Amino acid sequence: MLEKTVKAETPSERFARQSDLVARSVREGVELYDLLYEQGLDLDDLIYSNAGAIRWDGSKPPRLDSFSQKCCVPVVSFFTGCGGMDLGFETLGFEHVAAFEFNEIFCKTLRKNRPEWKIFGPPYHSGDVSKFDEVVEALSPLIKKPFEGVFVGGPPCQPFSIAANQRFSRDGENFKRTGFNHEKNGNLLFDYVNLIIEFLPSAFVIENVPGLRDLDGGEQLSIAIGMLQRAGYTVADPEVLDAANHGVPQFRQRMFVVGSRLPGKFVYPERKAHFGAASVLADLPTSIALNHETRKHRAESIQRYMILNYGERDQLGRVDRLTPNRPSKTVIAGGTNGGGRSHLHPEIPRTLSVRECARLQTFPDDYQFVGPTARQFTQVGNAVPPVLAAVVGQQLIKAYF
Repeated sequence: MLEKTVKAETPSERFARQSDLVARSVREGVELYDLLYEQGLDLDDLIYSNAGAIRWDGSKPPRLDSFSQKCCVPVVSFFTGCGGMDLGFETLGFEHVAAFEFNEIFCKTLRKNRPEWKIFGPPYHSGDVSKFDEVVEALSPLIKKPFEGVFVGGPPCQPFSIAANQRFSRDGENFKRTGFNHEKNGNLLFDYVNLIIEFLPSAFVIENVPGLRDLDGGEQLSIAIGMLQRAGYTVADPEVLDAANHGVPQFRQRMFVVGSRLPGKFVYPERKAHFGAASVLADLPTSIALNHETRKHRAESIQRYMILNYGERDQLGRVDRLTPNRPSKTVIAGGTNGGGRSHLHPEIPRTLSVRECARLQTFPDDYQFVGPTARQFTQVGNAVPPVLAAVVGQQLIKAYF
């Protein structure tokens, strides 16, 4: 990794030469990328002052194709996003019946990667789960009631998200979590619950941020669970899973609620050893890799980044350098009008590309995200890690199928 220099140098010599180039770029106003090109280098040849001081010596994390447990149970997905949950269930052999997603760019990503899937969303369908009659009309020709399959879905989490509200001032109206008072998204949980009750799938999965469990003292979530229990479902207690404990090289907490009208008992997966961020970032994507356009940082930014220690934050840019032997900090999506803010590569003083963030989320390298780069970051940051979805899906199979 990072061995494209024209002659053998010690790390300290490389860093000294690099520092001279960056300082010259800042001082003379010359594009850093032009100076690097003159030296036969590019951005990925830059290093930190303590390059290589910490390494990941463990194995690679599990990939989707490493899951052997298979089943042929049909699945319908709601609030599908770019398909993280669906990919996890697909790798276990679940048969994809339909997906509902209202964001047109997300739908384009789904159709690009899985043209055989039936995607209900723009421009051919609203994909809006809040339009109950429209969803029922679209789904009724495809499945029978009761549905001998699984519903999976994660209602948009922003009204319940702590991270989303940390973007606002503590004194502002937006600081307190809006939650169920959100005019639209706060009610989507109940829209999804109503669809479960309408079609009575054999089992269901509700996925969301931990804030959904804690908001209003858990009252609203308890109401939703009560509705499902009265419809004949046995519902496991809500559980917050950290993806880092289940084969994902990233700290990412998600809440799951699982229920079924079949005999059996759902057991949440056991914790496993962690994988460091470098387990998927040490090998750089190739120059022709999908979604691997790296940001062209100003020389002033590179100058600040390259002296950061592992795990340290650049306060001006509000980005953190990852630590090779620890899971990444959570890959975030950013707001509706802005793309996700990626972290700094553990050994290259630049932010991660969409592809590198997707690796931390356990998406396969051949899965392509479409749309503007900012929207690609949003898709990746909003997704359920496919490997985490597969781990939950395995437990579903063991319990009910």
